[in-house]
Amino acid sequence: MIYESRIYRCIPGRLPALLKRFENTTLKLWEKHGIRPVGFFTTLIGESNQDLTYFIAWESLAERETKWTAFMTNPDWIAARAKSEEDGQIVANITSQFLVPTAFSALK
Repeated sequence: MIYESRIYRCIPGRLPALLKRFENTTLKLWEKHGIRPVGFFTTLIGESNQDLTYFIAWESLAERETKWTAFMTNPDWIAARAKSEEDGQIVANITSQFLVPTAFSALK
């Protein structure tokens, strides 16, 4: 199992719009595509309180490529993203890392 860590840095004031999009749209589409989120976090103390950090579990990089591409090209996602950004862009930038649990990690 590998885990993808993704951090979305929002444009100031737009984090609520991103959270709403995940809760109402993104997660339903992920379920349809078999994408398995592990957890979602906002920043209590840190560099920015406009970040959403989350983790996704993947069996392999090949699974990630197949399922993520299907999600990103899904017409329902494209339309929902455009609708959610009618009041302006939400995310300023995204960083991503692929992580492998250690032998002593609770996550395997």
